[in-house]
Amino acid sequence: MKAIGIILAGGNNQKMRELSQKRAIAAMPVAGSYRSIDFALSNMSNSHIQKVGVCTQYNAHSLNEHLSSSKWWDFGRKQGGLYVFTPSVTVDNSSWYRGTADAIYQNLSFLKNSHEPYVVIASGDCVYKMDYNKVLEYHIAKKADITVVCKDMPAGTNLDRYGTVKMNEECRIEEFEEKPIEARTNTISCGIYVIRRRQLIELIEKSAAEGFYDFVKDILIRYKGLKKIYGYKIQEYWSNIATVDDYFKTNMDFLKPEIRDYFFKQYPDIYSKIDDLPPAKYNPGAKVRNSLIASGSIVNGTVENSILFKQVFVGNNCTIKNCIILNDVYIGDNTHLENCIVESHDTIRANSYHVGEEGVKVVLEQNDRFVI
Repeated sequence: MKAIGIILAGGNNQKMRELSQKRAIAAMPVAGSYRSIDFALSNMSNSHIQKVGVCTQYNAHSLNEHLSSSKWWDFGRKQGGLYVFTPSVTVDNSSWYRGTADAIYQNLSFLKNSHEPYVVIASGDCVYKMDYNKVLEYHIAKKADITVVCKDMPAGTNLDRYGTVKMNEECRIEEFEEKPIEARTNTISCGIYVIRRRQLIELIEKSAAEGFYDFVKDILIRYKGLKKIYGYKIQEYWSNIATVDDYFKTNMDFLKPEIRDYFFKQYPDIYSKIDDLPPAKYNPGAKVRNSLIASGSIVNGTVENSILFKQVFVGNNCTIKNCIILNDVYIGDNTHLENCIVESHDTIRANSYHVGEEGVKVVLEQNDRFVI
C-alpha cells in the first residue's frame, strides 16, 4: 500500500478511572488475549502498510514493552518496520506532547524521511477490523484533502465524548463538532483519517507555528471550509473503549458468537504478542458457561458470562458472574464477584464479596505484585 501509518496512543483519559492508573488506554486488555492497540496494528499489517509509527506518552511502560518486537504484526522487515515514538528533550523542544497534532509535529522527521504519498492516522483505543486500502481508494476517487472514517451510532447513544459530523449528499463534511453537549447528528468520527503526506506536513507545521496542537480542533474543524474533507461511512463493528462502561461492554460483546466469529474466525486475522503459557485448566467441580478463559488460567469454581485474561486463578466455591478479570489475578476460595472488573495482579482474599449494583464496579486491591 502506498501509505505509511501513524497510531496515536499517548493520551490519558480520566473516564477510565482506576484502570488508567497503571497503563495507557491503548494497552488495555481486550477479549482475553489482546491489547487494544493490536486491532489498529493488525489493520495496518493486513492493509499492507509496511511502515508504522506509534506515538506513546502517558503510562507507556507496558505499552512500549508490548511493542518491543514488531514480528507479531509482521513489521520486522528491512524496509519499513514499526517505530515507537516517546516524547524526548531536544535542542528545539522540551515539552510533552501537548495534543495529537503536536505528537505528530515532534516526530515530523518520520513523515519527511518517508516516501509514500499518503498517511493513515488511527487511534490506539478502538476495536474494529478495516481494510485501509478501501478508504484510500475512496479518498483518491473523491479527490479529497482529508478523509474521515465515520459511523452512524444507534439512537440513544451518548455522543458527548465523540466528534460528530454532518455530511452533504456527496459525503463532504460540512459540520464537525467535537464532544458536543447536545449532538445534532448521530454520525461520529471514528478517529481514522487518510491524508496526503506532504499536505499533512504542511498543516502540522502551520499549526505548530501558530501555537495550535490538536488535530481535530485545530486542523479538521478549523479547515473544514477551506479543505475538501469527506466522510467514509462504515457499517461493520467498531467500538471505542475510552470509558469504563464502554470497555466493559466491548469485552462482553466478545461473548456473542457472531462477534467472536467476525474477529477470530473470519479473514483477516487479529494479531498480538504471544506468551508461552499452558492452556487453561479446569479442575474437577469447575463450571464454566458462556465465558472466555485465556491461557495460563486455572478454574476451580463457577464462571458465567465472564472473561478471564491470562494467568487467572479461581479458587474453590467461587462464583464469578458478568465479570472481567484482568491478567494474573488470584481469587481466593468462597469469593463472589458480579458485574465487576478486577484489576491485574490483584489478590482477592478468600470469602470476599464484590457486586456492582449501580453499574460496573472496579475492584482494586492494594496488594499489587507488579506494576505493568
